[in-house]
Amino acid sequence: MATNQNANPKNSAAFYTQAIVSFGVALFAVLVAVYYLPADPWIKAFFALSICYLVTSSFTLAKVIRDRQEDDMIFSRLDQARLEKALATHDPYKNVAS
Repeated sequence: MATNQNANPKNSAAFYTQAIVSFGVALFAVLVAVYYLPADPWIKAFFALSICYLVTSSFTLAKVIRDRQEDDMIFSRLDQARLEKALATHDPYKNVAS
């Protein structure tokens, strides 16, 4: 039983580049906005630190989600292999009593 699922889908180079550029532009825009914010330096520092925390926690969340999806895919492939092996070795005409 052959499946047509792509077990390891890859992103295109253009999509990868677009994601990196988009992240860079967004981070730059927020940091410029904090820099020109009409507030005391300690408030700007608080916002900058909050942005750094948000960025790092976003990367961590994305990694955790990706790892969970990869684990689920591996377990699914193992279950499929076990099922295929059981179906291949099963003989419905074998006498159970003997």
